[in-house]
Amino acid sequence: MSRKIKRIELSPESREALQRGYRLGETACYRCRSHMILLKSDGYTSKEIGVILGCSEVSVHNWVLRYKQFGIEGLKTKAGQGRKAKLASEDFAIIKEAVQEERQRLSQAKLMIETALGKQFSQRTLTRFLKVMTAVTSA
Repeated sequence: MSRKIKRIELSPESREALQRGYRLGETACYRCRSHMILLKSDGYTSKEIGVILGCSEVSVHNWVLRYKQFGIEGLKTKAGQGRKAKLASEDFAIIKEAVQEERQRLSQAKLMIETALGKQFSQRTLTRFLKVMTAVTSA
């Protein structure tokens, strides 16, 4: 005996908003979640959606529940999720000063910054931060 597929009934406005999110969403996660809800409303099972999108059936269930509770806003990733940055834009003045002082030796600048900020980080982290800050300040 097969289980009855639970469908989500979408209003034309909701469907349009989800289609817009699927096509033009800022992040891949948001586009995937919008697609998930659209497929669910078309009558696909959670297992089928999981296979199509490459995620687990449990994930599909969780996002469907979140959509039912919070609507399309529930599909967005909440603020504060993910790994926190070791270096912040507030530290830029200290970092800039150390890098200007030790232009040829980034490893020495890194040691100066670690001492000033009381934080440990890799030289690669410093390089990535400097690239981002250069792109921001030159734009």
